[in-house]
Formats: sequence, C-alpha cells, structure tokens
Amino acid sequence: MTVTYESGENLYINLTNRCPNSCDFCVRTECEKHYGDLWLEREPTAEEVIAKVKARELDKYENLVFCGFGEPTERLTDLLTIAEAVKAYRPETVIRLNTNGQANLIAGRDVTPLFAGKVDVISVSLNAPTAKGYDAICHSRFGEAAFDAILDFAVKAKPYCKKVVFSVVDESLSPADINACRDLSEKLGIELRVREMIRD
Repeated sequence: MTVTYESGENLYINLTNRCPNSCDFCVRTECEKHYGDLWLEREPTAEEVIAKVKARELDKYENLVFCGFGEPTERLTDLLTIAEAVKAYRPETVIRLNTNGQANLIAGRDVTPLFAGKVDVISVSLNAPTAKGYDAICHSRFGEAAFDAILDFAVKAKPYCKKVVFSVVDESLSPADINACRDLSEKLGIELRVREMIRD
C-alpha cells in the first residue's frame, strides 16, 4: 500500500481514494504507469502517515505534498493532524496541499482558517473558466455549485497560507478557455499555473 511516494523533488502523501470529482483527465485510470499502485486497500491512520514521513530524509525534498489518488480534504482532520506533526518535527518543511478546492462543500462549513500555520501552499485545480465548463470536465457530485465554491475557497484561503495558486491542465482546455481562466485568476488575485497532461 503506497502511503508516501516521491515525484520530482517532492514527497507526496496519499491519504484516500475518495473524491467528489470524476475528472476526464484524472490519472486514476492509469496511475500504475506513473506512480505505482496508489489505490489504497484501506485508509492509513494519521499516526501511520506521520511515522512514514518521519522515516524519510525530509531535508532532501522541496515540498511535502498532500496529493494522492483521491481528494486529501476528504480526510481534513487527519490532514491537519499530520501537517501539524510534521511542522513540529521539522518546522522548515514546506507543506503543500493539491486540492480540487471543494473542502468547504465536503465539510459543510468554511474550513480555510484551519490551514493557518500548517499548510504553506494550496494549489487548487481550477480546470475551467465557468461552472458549466467545470461540470462538463470534472463531474463533481456537487454539480455546477462546485465551481463558485472553488473560487470562494481559494479567496478565503489566501490569508491563512503563504501562497494560493490555481492550476489547469493544458490539453483539457482550449487556448481560449485557458486565457479565460487566466483572466479569472487575475481578477481574484491568484496565480495561474498551466500544467502539462501526464503522458506515457
């Protein structure tokens, strides 16, 4: 069972298979090609994850990233417990959360203040410039309401961490849609990162 894994200069934490989205471009269908078997037979406890992280040489990684097969904020309490423990163990560790931005919908309340002092960077998958476009690509269980919630989450998270960024996948959108995402990001004062589709 893969709970932590390396990619590039980062160490990743795989907390759950659960996700409210079923994105067209998601690597879940071909994950073994790229990262090995990330499908969890069971969800690891926070204590198990902390032990696995501490067993690594953390000083060799640029970031510790919550990003696995599912949406990390489906296990928000454990995510925060792990982040707090890592910060106590090695305060200089840069902790990043890769998320679909639907944490507030999942929790049913605004959880962004909880990231203060625990998560340094939040990368939110924007993936489309409109609610209709987002729903067509990402198929959230929350429907089109997910899109405005994502924007709201990103804006609300800004005061509580060092950096919030939006991301889109290059091949999942037209150039016009990417430009529209860039305009929306600029309007909200959030950096946009255009990332490449994972290929063979």
